[in-house]
Amino acid sequence: MQKTKKYPISQPDESGRRKKRTGQVVVIEDRCKGCGFCIANCPRQVLRVSSTFNKKGYHPPEVIDTSRCVNCHFCEILCPEFAIYSMEDEDYVE
Repeated sequence: MQKTKKYPISQPDESGRRKKRTGQVVVIEDRCKGCGFCIANCPRQVLRVSSTFNKKGYHPPEVIDTSRCVNCHFCEILCPEFAIYSMEDEDYVE
């Protein structure tokens, strides 16, 4: 069985520069319990606590600046409720 890389490194272009990996963070607000792990541990400070409440009465995270996300998937690894994930910019559809 051939191994595939889950997060492949982009190949350099003609000038020797690599394409910057960007992503979009998606929050499933009604699943969130407001623990704040994703906010506290995001390496690029993409998230903050929202001022609105979800159905459970918690403040879910909201995205501050989508251009800062590097799609590291750290937020989804930390979330105990599986309420957040990130996608490549090309795969994201609003």
